[in-house]
Amino acid sequence: MVGLSAKSDRPMAKTRRELLQQQIRAIKDELGENDEDDDDVASLEKKMQEADMPTNVWKHAQRELRRLRKMQPQQPGYATSRTYLELLAELPWQISSEEHEIDLEAAKVRLDSEHYGLSKVKKRIIEYLAVRKLKPDARGPVLCFVGPPGVGKTSLASSIAGALGRRFIRISLGGVKDEADIRGHRRTYIGSMPGRLIDGIKRVGVNNPVMLLDEIDKTGADVRGDPAAALLEVLDPEQNKTFNDHYLNVPFDVSKVVFVATANRMQTMPAPLLDRMEVIELPGYTSEEKLRIAMRHLIPRVLEQHGITHEHISIPEATVELVIQRYTREAGVRNLGRHLAALARAAAVKVAEKEQSDRLMREMQTEMMDHGGGGHSVEGEMEVEAIAVRGKAVQPLTAKPEPLVVDEAVLDIVLGPPRFDGREAAERVAAPGVAVGLVWTEVGGEVLFVESTAMLGKGDLHLTGQLGDVIKESAHIALTWVRARSAELKLPVAEAGSLMKERDIHIHFPAGAVPKDGPSAGVTLVTALVSLFSKRSVRADTAMTGEMTLRGLVLPVGGIKDKILAAHRCGIKRVILPERNRKDLQEVPAGILSSMEIILAKRMEDVLNQAFDGGCPWKPASRL
Repeated sequence: MVGLSAKSDRPMAKTRRELLQQQIRAIKDELGENDEDDDDVASLEKKMQEADMPTNVWKHAQRELRRLRKMQPQQPGYATSRTYLELLAELPWQISSEEHEIDLEAAKVRLDSEHYGLSKVKKRIIEYLAVRKLKPDARGPVLCFVGPPGVGKTSLASSIAGALGRRFIRISLGGVKDEADIRGHRRTYIGSMPGRLIDGIKRVGVNNPVMLLDEIDKTGADVRGDPAAALLEVLDPEQNKTFNDHYLNVPFDVSKVVFVATANRMQTMPAPLLDRMEVIELPGYTSEEKLRIAMRHLIPRVLEQHGITHEHISIPEATVELVIQRYTREAGVRNLGRHLAALARAAAVKVAEKEQSDRLMREMQTEMMDHGGGGHSVEGEMEVEAIAVRGKAVQPLTAKPEPLVVDEAVLDIVLGPPRFDGREAAERVAAPGVAVGLVWTEVGGEVLFVESTAMLGKGDLHLTGQLGDVIKESAHIALTWVRARSAELKLPVAEAGSLMKERDIHIHFPAGAVPKDGPSAGVTLVTALVSLFSKRSVRADTAMTGEMTLRGLVLPVGGIKDKILAAHRCGIKRVILPERNRKDLQEVPAGILSSMEIILAKRMEDVLNQAFDGGCPWKPASRL
């Protein structure tokens, strides 16, 4: 205490406040403490002043800062308050990206160079950019790209950011089931943190980025709330000026953010959320488009990623077509890229082995030169003549390596036997009771086989294949229609009499691990049942889609382009569609339509007449 008194002994002219501060510093020196914590708080305050917060936020931050000054670092709430104030200081309250003038021609060139096809989508993006050019502060719609995986939804959003000259950030919403992931956790909880939107804006460092809400259809609701409902405020231009994150607890303006969303399907999204977005559908690619994408984009990118060039591997267009037809059946190009990467890895192994053998040869040549005979000059001979090494001729190393030419034999070795051969439909439809349908899934159009069989029983209907309620109802409607029209369809008398009560019907949808639902399999179910009872096989080159009513009317369905592309990939030559889907054929590429026969049907009788060889005879009696 003697040292303490000595340090505190100062002229009496100083004020009481100064004496108290001196005593506090003396006490801290005796305890071995320092002023680093005070310096940190002061630097934090300076950082907060430089953040240029709005007035109401600054007042709130000052109150929190005064509370922090009164706390000791060892107190439980000190770290929480400090982390909160650091977030307030790091948020870009007034920092924006400097937007250059939008060049529509440059945007068109960039879109064409990065994305092949998608003319309708590109046109809509150019329209969006044109409005931004004329009115930069316009509250444009939230674009939502809907389509199967691998068609370029994420890269389109990145292209929009590049055309606007803004920073780009992606937020994945797949599997998000907690509302707090969007709005943040309240600071009263241990381990609380801001929501993904505020955290993303903090990371990107500006308040006007292009923010991609990826897989927005994969959010789900549970006891912790509904993230889709929390997004309603974010995507509403009338509300997002004062977005309130629970952790932040002060309003933050997200109206300057350009939101772009992606989804695989619209059916799983709530109607209010869809109402706040403009949906732009991206269909799957045709085989010709996939070929062009592979030659222009995929192959150069794959070669660069694997450290090889066209001098090491040659993949002709004919080989790429084989890969598309025999190894991939997808709407996008991701699996195609994986198969091309497998071919590049095979070439990389060959190149690496060649370099290793060349290095060994160089070492052997160097060793022979060092231990060679006398003063003979071998420099000129090394460039022209072969050198005898252990009785074998070693060729000069200046020759260029032969590239690996990928042909059908190489595909069999690297990728294995083909997965698809084009004969699947013919083999599976050979027996009566099987029909080929077309359905739309979140991965694009798919070909769906419907199998039916009959057995002794009590007239029950059995359905298998992981089916939803809608498709089960379609099966009951189909069986009812066939039973009611059994006489007009001229089914065998023995069978017709037993349709009602003496036989059980079992309908199976193969690929049982894949969930199936929707009304578009109605006409396929009727065709399969008529084929079963009439003992006539359906044409193997024909697929169909359409909803059927109890009166036999064929109603329109969605996803026509994707379904026709799926039929084309599987080698189907004839497709039966509802008459009211005629308008949707405009979206199908002309090359696909010219190679297929499209049949439009108004009633179920029209479908049956086209599904069987020689038509399906029935009495021209009254229709139900």
